[in-house]
Amino acid sequence: MSNIGIFYGSSSGVTGKVAEKLAELLGEDRCDLYNMEEDFVDFDDMLKYDHLLFGCSTWGSGEVQNDWRDPLLDLDNEKPDFSGKTIALFGAGDYKAHGEQFVSALGVLYDKFKARGATLVGAFPTDGYTYEYSFAVRDEKFVGLPFDKINEAGKTKERLERWVAILKEEFLPAGE
Repeated sequence: MSNIGIFYGSSSGVTGKVAEKLAELLGEDRCDLYNMEEDFVDFDDMLKYDHLLFGCSTWGSGEVQNDWRDPLLDLDNEKPDFSGKTIALFGAGDYKAHGEQFVSALGVLYDKFKARGATLVGAFPTDGYTYEYSFAVRDEKFVGLPFDKINEAGKTKERLERWVAILKEEFLPAGE
C-alpha cells in the first residue's frame, strides 16, 4: 500500500494538476490520488494513511471548494479521530480577484483537522506573495502551500519544489 494519500477537490482542474505533480515529485509508487468528487467515499479512505495531502482551492469570500463542503460537515458530525495522522495542505487562490481572502480555505481545513487530532505540517513562508488577508496564515506563515495559477503561474513550479523538499523531511524515512 502507498503511504501517502492525496485528496483534492478541483472545480477547474488546477488543484488536480498540482495534486498529480505532487504525486510525481513525492514518488507515484508512494502516493494514491483521490478526487474528492469522484473517489472519496468516507473517512476510512483517509484514515488508512499515516500521511495525507489535502488540496482545496478557495472560492468567494474564503469558502472551501465545493467537493470539500459535505466531507467537512461530516467531519463535524462524525468526529473521526485523526490522531497519529500527518497532514499537509495545498490550494489555489487568486490574489487579484480575492486578495482579501487569499487561500483562506486552507485555514478552514487546518482548523478542522487539527481539532480532530491531526498533526499539520508543511507551513510555507508568506514572502513573495501579494494579498490583503488570509485565514491560512498562522505564526506569519501559510499553513500549507498556496499557488496562484492565474496571476503567478511562473512561480508555481519553484514554490512546489521548495514545498516538496519540506514534505520529504516530514513524510519519508531518512535516506529516501
